[in-house]
Amino acid sequence: MPVHNKDIIRVLETVADLLDIQNENQFRTRAYRQAAQTINSLPESVTEMIDKDEDLTRLSGIGEDLAGKIKTIAQTGSLPLLKELQEQIPPSLKDLLRIPGLGPRGVKVIYDELGVTDMQGLKKAAEQDFLRDLKGFGEKTQKTILEEIKKNNAHEDRMLFRDAQDISRTLLDYMKKLEGVKKVEAAGSLRRKKETVGDLDILLSCKKGTDAMGHLLDFEDVEKVVVQGKTKTSVVLRSGLQVDLRVVAHASYGSALLYFTGSKAHSIKLRKRGVKRELKINEYGVYKDKKKVAGKTEHQVYKKIGLSFIPPELREDRGEIEAAEKDSLPDLVRRRDIKGDLHVHTKKTDGYQSIEEMAKEAEKLGYEYLAITEHSKRVTVAGGLDAEELEKHIQDIEKVNRRMDNIEILTGAEVDILEDGSLDLPDEILSRLDVVIGSVHYKFNLSRKKQTRRIVTAMENPYFMILGHPTGRKINQREPMDLDLDDIFSAAKDNGCFLELNAFYDRLDLTDIACIQAAKKKVGVVINTDAHRTPHMHYMGFGVAQARRGWLEAADVLNTRSLKQLRKCLKGR
Repeated sequence: MPVHNKDIIRVLETVADLLDIQNENQFRTRAYRQAAQTINSLPESVTEMIDKDEDLTRLSGIGEDLAGKIKTIAQTGSLPLLKELQEQIPPSLKDLLRIPGLGPRGVKVIYDELGVTDMQGLKKAAEQDFLRDLKGFGEKTQKTILEEIKKNNAHEDRMLFRDAQDISRTLLDYMKKLEGVKKVEAAGSLRRKKETVGDLDILLSCKKGTDAMGHLLDFEDVEKVVVQGKTKTSVVLRSGLQVDLRVVAHASYGSALLYFTGSKAHSIKLRKRGVKRELKINEYGVYKDKKKVAGKTEHQVYKKIGLSFIPPELREDRGEIEAAEKDSLPDLVRRRDIKGDLHVHTKKTDGYQSIEEMAKEAEKLGYEYLAITEHSKRVTVAGGLDAEELEKHIQDIEKVNRRMDNIEILTGAEVDILEDGSLDLPDEILSRLDVVIGSVHYKFNLSRKKQTRRIVTAMENPYFMILGHPTGRKINQREPMDLDLDDIFSAAKDNGCFLELNAFYDRLDLTDIACIQAAKKKVGVVINTDAHRTPHMHYMGFGVAQARRGWLEAADVLNTRSLKQLRKCLKGR
């Protein structure tokens, strides 16, 4: 069985988690996490790199020792150190680290004092009031842990869009290699580009006699066959993702793609619309009495019921059918509309590459501008900068800028919003920056009123420009802050601020619904990657997909503007 990058990442992260629980040296633990992050950013397979005898030590943060361990994982699927740690500590303990605020020390206390080894045991201990008497816990912490376990259970069956997309591409490429296959596409929530995916629907049309089902069963990542038939086969992959492959007639491909793309609410509304026109719509086609009148393409189906084509991202029954009837669907923003990225980090704080390396990557992406936005001093874990350090960094940016021909590097900072709403750097230094992003990085659990007031107060600072990752959520990991978004939108509009749509695949913050609200309230959105290394800059596509789900047009997005227009918008602030 081949070892993929995700398998290597999983081993490295598990080692780091178990070392953390053992209260091992922080630098050692961090080295494994950084190696996992580096591999997570690679566009290529580590196994293939090793087969080509490439030097892994050229990768950021990977020395000879770690390179050797990674090679062992790639060749065997495991690591002796991991087996050693798993003999000392139950590996299921690492799952408890998903509970916000618990941390390695808390997990160790629960394990040592109560013998809890997994999430079910933690839930039982909390329900029986065993946690509140432990050192460092208390009744409030116990209650919070129970709430977080409930949230965690609600997310555990859904995979991040990025991960599902990677699996889908590999599988589709594999299925396309089968002789006789005419068309094969992913449908379902993946095609609608939802931020998480429950399972993967694959639609395929092929020549008669093509053994598509047998070909799927030979796919190297298939772990379990759920059901096998002539037109539908379901399997579970090693990643835990279920794949449903359906073989459909070429003449019905459009109808089937529309039906299995969904959403359910969108499909029901289309069928009801068809009934009013005495048409029956199903996965096989559009029928007038018993005669098939459309079905080969999705465009045909929509046209037959009097609608313009609706992009998959909009098919959620949020008014898209009514808009299509009036031919007034939004001209959705596209990846090529983006002129620059206004939120990236370098190795000056917690990034991994230089100003010049990030700028050259932005050039390759065809950008006009790139803002370098390092953390401010409060984020000590990221090596945040104080005013004096930022001053020197501005000078470094300007030096690199003079060497660049085709892109403008903008000076910036991601400044912490403190608990009282003040900013973590003085106005004097903020006034010198091209871009100021204000973000919340701590105290996520303030009351709705206090958290909202905190952010509104920050927006009132004359140098505040962009609210970074506005709700602070991390998909499947951390719930959004409790905020009055209406008040946030109003404050942004009143103060001429913009809201970030953070494109990092585990944030996608703003949500699609929040993007719709922002556009209605005429609040500008900025799609940024929050890149910490050059491969992260390619995550812009995830942000654009989220913006499209949120009905945003290019005019709604600040960084679709030219450099001249951008400067004007920011100066207006």
